[in-house]
Amino acid sequence: MRFLVLIAFLLVPTQVQANSLDLARKDGAILFMRHAIAPGGGDPDNFRLDDCSTQRNLSERGRQQARDTGAMLRKAGIIFDIVATSQWCRCRETAELMNVGEVVEWPSLNSFFGDRSKEPAQTAETLEKLNALPEGARVLLVTHQVNVTALSDVFPQSGEIIIMRRGDDGLDLAGMIAPR
Repeated sequence: MRFLVLIAFLLVPTQVQANSLDLARKDGAILFMRHAIAPGGGDPDNFRLDDCSTQRNLSERGRQQARDTGAMLRKAGIIFDIVATSQWCRCRETAELMNVGEVVEWPSLNSFFGDRSKEPAQTAETLEKLNALPEGARVLLVTHQVNVTALSDVFPQSGEIIIMRRGDDGLDLAGMIAPR
């Protein structure tokens, strides 16, 4: 009996994952992904947006995580109308390695970790951009923990995807896809 309970417990995450992939496949799905694994927290004092060598970047494990996540989404038949990313190198690299569509930069997805006063304006701009898209557009946004949390109230792990849908009062949480 204990063996059957253990087997049932182990199958639940797979079922949840399958359901979330179904949700991500639907028209109108908005996927917020925290960039793949980039060791550390924040950015160095000498951070420059135009110089990846001054930033916290993906580890090799993070690069593989991004490739694996992209492969999972492609295998599930999920096609995006837009793939947008923060201008931070770790987000751009995550989006590019996923290979799920042409990557465009949305500065509103840039991290405001170092200056929380930017959060309201950036969050509002991201929502405006989403609202300007056709209703059924399927979107992947690769960004930072603070941005995902501001838009979803979820604190994601590196590489985790939060699935949202447009609702009457903004965005509604629909599901999650655990990091690969």
